[in-house]
Amino acid sequence: MTDQTALKYTAEHEWIAVDGDIATVGITDYAAGKLGDVVYVELPDAGSTLTAGTVVGEIESTKSVGELFAPVDGEVVEANRAVVDAPELVNSDPFGAGWLVKVRFTALPGDLLDHAEYRALTA
Repeated sequence: MTDQTALKYTAEHEWIAVDGDIATVGITDYAAGKLGDVVYVELPDAGSTLTAGTVVGEIESTKSVGELFAPVDGEVVEANRAVVDAPELVNSDPFGAGWLVKVRFTALPGDLLDHAEYRALTA
């Protein structure tokens, strides 16, 4: 189980786990709950270059279509194809098997939230 207190968060309801220069990115349980049952996920391909704040993918649910924003500048080193094949992983395990992309970054943005700040945002 992922230690959610060790993660960083964006105001767009994404979580980031940092390991060296690799950021694993997913959407939070709060976002997954607001979306409803996820039925389709579009992710950038490995090798794609991301610019923080730009749209890089799409998450479609039975309620709506949401955009996936890049939380960091960098290069996609891996996209979670298991989520593409089984989008329901975003709902059932958003902090585990439902991760979306791994990005090699050069610097983290200064406006990331810690766990307490993110919980305050969603309270």
